Amino acid sequence: MQRKSYAYVPGVAVLLTALLAGCTGSSDDGGGSDDSKPGEVSASASAAQPGKYRTLPEPCGQPESGVLDDMLPGIAKIADQEQREKAYEGTATTTFDTGRRVGCRWKDDASDGTVHRLTLDFERVVSYGTAASDDSEAQKVFASEVTKADLPEPTTTAQAPEPGSSADSGDSGDSGDSATSSTSPNASKSSPSSGKKGDSASTSGSGTASDPASPTSSEASADLQPRLLDGLGDEAFLDDALTGPVASRSRTVTVVFRTSNVVVTVEYETQPTGIAGVPDSKEMQDRAQELAQKLVGKFGE
Repeated sequence: MQRKSYAYVPGVAVLLTALLAGCTGSSDDGGGSDDSKPGEVSASASAAQPGKYRTLPEPCGQPESGVLDDMLPGIAKIADQEQREKAYEGTATTTFDTGRRVGCRWKDDASDGTVHRLTLDFERVVSYGTAASDDSEAQKVFASEVTKADLPEPTTTAQAPEPGSSADSGDSGDSGDSATSSTSPNASKSSPSSGKKGDSASTSGSGTASDPASPTSSEASADLQPRLLDGLGDEAFLDDALTGPVASRSRTVTVVFRTSNVVVTVEYETQPTGIAGVPDSKEMQDRAQELAQKLVGKFGE
């Protein structure tokens, strides 16, 4: 019986050795220990921050009556009180998710030979992934709006040469040419084929570009060109476009700004119905920017 018992000892030892080898790993085989726990998120992969705004304001109630009177003067002249109040209230834009996008539009009567339209659009951008924040996604939405607007390259004129400089002495013909040319490499770049960008600046007055009374200086054109804006939300731009036949051109001024994860669009259109002339660019831009500034303040409340 003893002989039979000793015969099984070597087999048990081999079995124990195999089990121990399978349960342990050496650093040489790459079997180092893993301290991470299931479902645990590492510090480097922390979730992106949510946006500042979780809701959107009701757009039709945002513009004050005085602002609407300036931008839509025909409303105050509506004789019927019920119709006038309804015009002030505006018409809400139909959307599928009012938590993500809302809008409102207004229109006045052509009592002075001109129709005015105003449209507001509020979009709250939400990132459903953990890699990007709501704000960064809103930045992408704003950037796409800038691309669609196709803003012209900003241009600047060269400063006059200082007395005694090589450019002032006239020794070099090239120097003299550079003093009178634009410093921007795209200064000679033409406007888009539609002509809307160039027209917006060249017809900044109430007359046409050929009208001596309309401002056509380079300074006025630069000030009224479609452009990026400073001091309006986190980032903003303005577009200014003329459409339609020369005799009755319609002007649309659009201001788009982003504040945190919300992108706001103010679209202001003036359409003459007779011989009222080209709508004034500066006046429309000032009014659209004034409303946009008021909206930024309301979002900050």
